[in-house]
Amino acid sequence: MSRTALINIDTQQSFFHREYWQEKDFPAFQQAISALISGCEARGIPVVDIFHVADSGPFSLESGFVAPMPFLTHQPAVTFYKHVHNAFTDTGLDHWLRARDINHLIICGIRTEQCCETTTRVASDLGYRVTFVSEATLTFPMTHKGITLDCDALRHRTETVLEGRFATIKTVHEILER
Repeated sequence: MSRTALINIDTQQSFFHREYWQEKDFPAFQQAISALISGCEARGIPVVDIFHVADSGPFSLESGFVAPMPFLTHQPAVTFYKHVHNAFTDTGLDHWLRARDINHLIICGIRTEQCCETTTRVASDLGYRVTFVSEATLTFPMTHKGITLDCDALRHRTETVLEGRFATIKTVHEILER
């Protein structure tokens, strides 16, 4: 039998203070992640909050921005702080999940192609079954070698490299109807 946890990655106020922050996709993300969290809570699925912490800037504990975004009202089962792109390295998350016999993770949060994707890959390598909910992740355009990938392209790229290898891609509706 599958025991599930929702892993909410880096949905923290720090992002409001980054130069790349934009509101464009935020309302849809806010609606999707809120529905996912409340739906999981209603089904008794524990919600685990992960926050990224850095030595300085808006991701430092001293900044006061390493806190849930204001629209989040859930009470997490547990909160972990990370210093790298995945939620497992040096956090205690793996131990917490295994102590509860949790073997299926639902991934949501910020940034789609960075911490959410990296956590998904590591979780898969550690033997967890992973469901990635792209619509409940948020990212921002990125430019490399003069080519800009918009948010839709980044989400598509992430889904392409994860599906069937590291995770199953589902919508919020698909997760909650199971």
